[in-house]
Amino acid sequence: MANNFISHDRQEETPEAKTRWFQSLTIEERMDMLCTFTDLILSANQTIAEQKHAQPIAGRIRVLSKA
Repeated sequence: MANNFISHDRQEETPEAKTRWFQSLTIEERMDMLCTFTDLILSANQTIAEQKHAQPIAGRIRVLSKA
């Protein structure tokens, strides 16, 4: 049974809960989120797209690259 309420409890912000929320979005909503995140990143660092050879940092950060 899904939680159909808003919670402000940090304990409920598990990766699994975030995954379930993201999977509940339509493909259009997911793409809107991707565009929003991309715009946010580019507004903070306009040269980030020009950077090459990103290296992973120990912890929870995952480096993605174009194939």
